[in-house]
Amino acid sequence: MYMADRFWGARSAGAYAFRSLLQAGTRLTFGSDAPVESPNPWLGLHAAVTRRRPDGSPAPEGWYPAQRLSLVEAVQGYTTGPAYAAGLEARQGRLAPGFDADLIVLDQNPFDLPPQDLHTLRPAATMVAGEWVWQREETA
Repeated sequence: MYMADRFWGARSAGAYAFRSLLQAGTRLTFGSDAPVESPNPWLGLHAAVTRRRPDGSPAPEGWYPAQRLSLVEAVQGYTTGPAYAAGLEARQGRLAPGFDADLIVLDQNPFDLPPQDLHTLRPAATMVAGEWVWQREETA
């Protein structure tokens, strides 16, 4: 957001205009492609829902707050949206019979958290294609 404001000025109002895109019928497709962005999708979800950085900047209402998404809309941008973009919506992007079992287990329900805390979520375990591939080590 700071780079956009610095180099684009007032044109930044049209940058990352997720709400406007959604209202126009666009299927949002989010990702966490490193090294462009952090591989942590919770940072992207937090930004889409609050339009703020984890430190709360730029302001309590967020950067162009009219472009904020609900958590459901933002999660769809990371799940069903990319599956659709890849042409894999018949087997990826949802937890449903016949779909690839790619999922994470969380300690907290993100829908029960205040939006400003979404960036703090961390997975406890990860499943890919029905196989557990990672589990957080418990510390005593």
